[in-house]
Amino acid sequence: MITVTDKAKSRIEEIMKDEQYDSNYFVRVAVESGGCSGLSYKLNFDNEEKKGDQFFEDKGVKVCLDIKSFLYLAGTELDYSDGLDGKGFEFHNPNASRTCACGESFSV
Repeated sequence: MITVTDKAKSRIEEIMKDEQYDSNYFVRVAVESGGCSGLSYKLNFDNEEKKGDQFFEDKGVKVCLDIKSFLYLAGTELDYSDGLDGKGFEFHNPNASRTCACGESFSV
């Protein structure tokens, strides 16, 4: 399961409103090969379910993971930062043994 902080929820709701996404849309989170540590996070909005998708809901935010990504992201917290260090979504992944300095890639 992925949990969502209040800041991430607010930003997701803001994006969905700005992009005029209806309630059929959800947040799709995935892990892809790449980045300086070997694996990178991908986050986008989708409204089409794919075979093997795993759905979770936290604080009213519907989150979707493919089965491969679920294995890497179980227990991860999705957060949003708008501080001086940069704006964007952040993943607090307890499964990551190493992350890069920018926080966009990891290894297990």
